[in-house]
Amino acid sequence: MESILSREIVSNKRICRILAVTVFIACTTLSAFVRIPLPFTPVPLTFQTLFVLFSGALLGRRLGVFAQTGYLLLGLTGFQVFTGFGSGSLYLLGPTGGYIIGFVLASFFAGSLFSETRHNWANTFLKFLCADFIILFSGMLWLKFSLSCSFGQAFLLGFLPFVPGDLLKVALATAVFKRIHSRIKASLY
Repeated sequence: MESILSREIVSNKRICRILAVTVFIACTTLSAFVRIPLPFTPVPLTFQTLFVLFSGALLGRRLGVFAQTGYLLLGLTGFQVFTGFGSGSLYLLGPTGGYIIGFVLASFFAGSLFSETRHNWANTFLKFLCADFIILFSGMLWLKFSLSCSFGQAFLLGFLPFVPGDLLKVALATAVFKRIHSRIKASLY
């Protein structure tokens, strides 16, 4: 009985990779609907960054970027996957467009950072934090240009309000990653 339970359900690594990318596209999409509007900024809080960080860290930079690019392309082709049931290229010109582009960059960065095998708690937390700040920085830069405001205003509208929540998401990502990364990597590679 134990040998049956320890077997992999899908033994083909290519199928596992396709399923993993699909799951992360779905998770990024679904987490866009966990949306908390903030009265002082045009950018809502979402749960997406958690799955963006996981996509790079667990899938690696190539598959992580593929997952986040897949999410972006779904939205660009008209599927309502962006926050607030948004879609289309005009959505990316709005205040949250920079964050969505940052998803692809952060996934690549996280995948690059997590390619090494050392994963103690502090090291993992810092890697996730750096990748998360890429999302915030990309969003802040785009917000500066889309709203024609100063860097200080963009920082106050698009970076600073999200730091406390993102610190919690990074801590959660670190705790979950420590438990599942070896099993996920074994299934994909």
